[in-house]
Amino acid sequence: MSSLIFGLMIVGVIVWIMHKCQPSHAQVQASIKRQQQAMAALNSPIKVQVTSPKKRLVDEKPLAWRPFKGVVNHELIEVNPAKKYQKILGFGAAFTDAACYMFKQLQPDVRAKLFHDLFHPTALGLNVNRVCMGASDYATKEYSYCDSDTPDPELKKFSIAHDTKWILPMVEEARKVNPDIFLFASPWSPPGWMKANKSMLGGNMQRQYMPSYAQYFVKFLDAYKKYGVPIQAVTVNNEVDTDQDGRMPACLWPQEYEVDFVKWHLGPALRDAKMDTQIWMIDHNYNLWGRAIATLEDPLVRKYASAIAWHGYVGDAHKMTTVHDAYPDIDCYWTEGGPDVTNADYGTDWAKWGRSFTGNLRNWCRGLTAWNFALDHEGKPNIGPFPCGGLVTIHGDTKEITPSGQYFAMAQFSKHVKRDAYRIGSEGEGKDLTHVAFENPIAVNMWNKPVTDKSEKVLVITNSGAARTVEVKLGQRIATIALDADSVTTLSFE
Repeated sequence: MSSLIFGLMIVGVIVWIMHKCQPSHAQVQASIKRQQQAMAALNSPIKVQVTSPKKRLVDEKPLAWRPFKGVVNHELIEVNPAKKYQKILGFGAAFTDAACYMFKQLQPDVRAKLFHDLFHPTALGLNVNRVCMGASDYATKEYSYCDSDTPDPELKKFSIAHDTKWILPMVEEARKVNPDIFLFASPWSPPGWMKANKSMLGGNMQRQYMPSYAQYFVKFLDAYKKYGVPIQAVTVNNEVDTDQDGRMPACLWPQEYEVDFVKWHLGPALRDAKMDTQIWMIDHNYNLWGRAIATLEDPLVRKYASAIAWHGYVGDAHKMTTVHDAYPDIDCYWTEGGPDVTNADYGTDWAKWGRSFTGNLRNWCRGLTAWNFALDHEGKPNIGPFPCGGLVTIHGDTKEITPSGQYFAMAQFSKHVKRDAYRIGSEGEGKDLTHVAFENPIAVNMWNKPVTDKSEKVLVITNSGAARTVEVKLGQRIATIALDADSVTTLSFE
């Protein structure tokens, strides 16, 4: 009898264990859902767009994933969405006086078509754009908003009348195409009477006029807002570390001048005017990374300034990471860079710009803003010494529009990477191969409700060398991609 009871107890224990080990209905459903998601991911296509010597923003046949079985046959790029870096604000170029003058020369229907291409969210969607506070080197003439033969510290002669001719109308027209355009403004020089040499060409700022110059910014921001064109950020001066030998509008700002201007004058002036306009510092080359770190050591600067603006003419983009690591709460933007209109490869140097944009984005830049939106076939209007070309060329006589290589490289990013995307991890090295990856925000409807639970990933690959084959891995999925020689390729996938 005891053996029978013992046997029944054993059977009971086995039944209990089997019951406990059996998955619940919820667990079964969760497992089925994971398998379905894995299968759906495996079956989701990889959209491909390519610019190369024989292709310009061409949509190729979608590629397919396959299960990763531990074998890699080609150079590997591994995308890792778990690694998140900076949030992206966007891409754009500069509404210089020269660019807006060229836009104004176009027939309205031609300009409307060009503006749709440049600004509409379904096209390039260029939405982080720059305006100049007064004349830059790319202007129809030298001017400020308070020109005077004698000092005018009360700014009685202040006027933005020049900008109402074509700058503000063109910016306003672009904003109708894309209301989400973010605008930042940069002066190349204060009015000449504020400077030691009494000229907008070269020279340096004088401390005695810093209070007036802060109010100059306030008046500018207020005047643009009243016109219907709000400015979201300003830089103290374009390229603070050079006066360009007096050959163009420019102004030297020693480090202590820029620091003192922001913390004692510009920052408080914007605060007192109840303006939430951001202040970005430096607005010059990577090689000023040491100045950037020293500038940010001052807590009063950090109270008012939110970012460092960078140019790529001199130095190494990796220095932006050095500054970011020292001050991770300070944002980073690439605010100027353009092609040389005299170069034979002006229209085909997309790989050069693809590498440049990738380097900036992999070093914490939240936005990329090229130089002039448009110039003529000779790089004019131009009152300075440099032979820049526009993102597009508008021929001075025929008005034919020709895109630059930079335009195509920019498009390979801006058409696919949305505002508020995050840069995510992408690892893998290869000669003449650069890449950067993003995760776009989940799409929402008009009531701001998610329309899907899937986020789109974007991988931009620049191949500066010969044609090659690479493999892209995401989790347990892998795909094989043939890259054209001298190409920029954008892959979009879930």
